[in-house]
Amino acid sequence: MINENIRNARKKKGISQEELAIELNVVRQTVSKWEKGLSVPDADILIQIADLLEVSVNDLLDIKPQNDDVENIAAELAHLNEQLAHKNREKALYLQAEKKRGLILLLSFMAMLITINIKNEILSIALTGGCMLAALIILYRNLSLLTKITTENMKIGTLKVTTLFNMAVLIFAVMIAIFNEASFIRLSESGEQGLALAVTCIIMLFGGYISPKLPFTRHTGLRLPWTVQDEETWNIAHKVIGFISLPLVLLYLAASCTINNFEAITLAVIFLWIGIPGLISFVFWWKKLYGKH
Repeated sequence: MINENIRNARKKKGISQEELAIELNVVRQTVSKWEKGLSVPDADILIQIADLLEVSVNDLLDIKPQNDDVENIAAELAHLNEQLAHKNREKALYLQAEKKRGLILLLSFMAMLITINIKNEILSIALTGGCMLAALIILYRNLSLLTKITTENMKIGTLKVTTLFNMAVLIFAVMIAIFNEASFIRLSESGEQGLALAVTCIIMLFGGYISPKLPFTRHTGLRLPWTVQDEETWNIAHKVIGFISLPLVLLYLAASCTINNFEAITLAVIFLWIGIPGLISFVFWWKKLYGKH
């Protein structure tokens, strides 16, 4: 790259950035930006640099020998400027995305601390729910940034619907928990089980509908160590969720009507809902990764 070529030629010549800057009638910071790849000199300056460092312009541009006329040099520098601008945009977007991810992680960590340390149940539920809702709002507002899926892509709509559904479930769960704790509503044991059954079935049915449509992303979906490493493995896992969700919901409803241990049934169904696609996708990933060796 031109920045490394300028730096190497300058050092080989045995002059400092300050000395080169004085000869070119620019400030030292300008030379530093060239050598860091933050900007490139224009054609006239580049010719001067080549003369001062006793190298060819082609060597600085790292291109095959051609006429060292200003027009050719300017065209090559324009191309380099375009590449540099793209690189800087990508870097800025990456840093912005990392900042948003850090904020989401911070809110999640705060929610955990609130749950552990605040003894007032209503306040704890409200603050924890608020932190998680804030994290989901940040995720929703920055889906395109975090997933690198453009707003024109139809798949961004799937992610938005999924995130909105997650918000709705979270708000509903927080409200029910607060109302129940504040004695605004009193659910019997059968009522609590019925509500839990309904919510679980809705989540599973929605998951079965939306999962096969989810794009490969680290932020929404079945985020297992192997599914987030390979897009094909990701797709296998989410297609399996789409196939098994309705049968498991029907099994869940039937078992709830015939077996008394509701908690055990719920845990078993959720384990199957996550475990079956997790196991199938792991076997697929393992064979894909190590089957050829």
